[in-house]
Amino acid sequence: MTLRDKLTDGLYGAGWAGVKKLPEPAAAALGRKIADLAWQRRGPSVQRLEANLARVVPEAGPDRLRALSQAGMRSYMRYWMESFRLPAWTPERIREGVVIDGEHHLRDGLASGRGVIVALPHLANWDLAGAWVTSYVGVPFTTVAERLKPESLFDRFVAYRESLGMEVLPHSGGAAFGTLARRLRAGGLICLVADRDLSSSGVEVDFFGATARMPAGPALLAQQTGALLLPVNLWYEGPLMRGLIHPPVAVPETGTRKEKTAVMTQAMADDFAAGIGRHPEDWHMLQRLWTADLDPAKAPGPEPRTEAAGA
Repeated sequence: MTLRDKLTDGLYGAGWAGVKKLPEPAAAALGRKIADLAWQRRGPSVQRLEANLARVVPEAGPDRLRALSQAGMRSYMRYWMESFRLPAWTPERIREGVVIDGEHHLRDGLASGRGVIVALPHLANWDLAGAWVTSYVGVPFTTVAERLKPESLFDRFVAYRESLGMEVLPHSGGAAFGTLARRLRAGGLICLVADRDLSSSGVEVDFFGATARMPAGPALLAQQTGALLLPVNLWYEGPLMRGLIHPPVAVPETGTRKEKTAVMTQAMADDFAAGIGRHPEDWHMLQRLWTADLDPAKAPGPEPRTEAAGA
């Protein structure tokens, strides 16, 4: 392990060990302070966030974009402060802090025995949403995490998410797909963060008027297993995290598998865009996303954190 790897692992370890011991107001204030310092430095991540927001809010001028990117960095650090503290939250604290509309789509899907695929963009706190599912809906679920270096950091994330009731599979060359399909055929629940393709071979979609790629996994799994595909949006509203579960994405009655996948992934992208457009400050997309922004000779770079990636 290199010195940088050791430092990275140590910082995350300190975050989990220390932040959860702080009073909640102090943790929130610390998050805002760190976010503002990062925003003032105007590093590559902040600049990329601003460039992405410019596509989402094309009418915004420079001052509006800067205000949005500052709010975005504060939202991003809120995600981290909450995630560091989540292992210490009681089920009651989780339920009181999360309000989800369209919850019946999830419960009805699970009751049908068909299996359910929840697909989310990088909005607000998907880990908190997962903890809400396990503590309030009362069902475990399976997700996929991008491997990180050092390996010890990846192990920390896996242990953290497993402590919240999640089964975590490593994202490695599509090897997780078969396990996800088995979970769905058994009537289970899987959750995937699916607004950024990590394979560079995803489905092209129209996203805020330009071409982006999103993972084909959610649509393919729905077709192959008969599971319901439910897009979900999350956002912050004061002390609460709110969410909306959209109706199931329909599988087209005609067309090839590739054509059906394209139609379903576009429908998912449209639902994501609706939520991101309403709450752009809570979209934590600090990487290149649109194909025009990507180097075609390179796949998307590694995430700065683990998350459920498209299968």
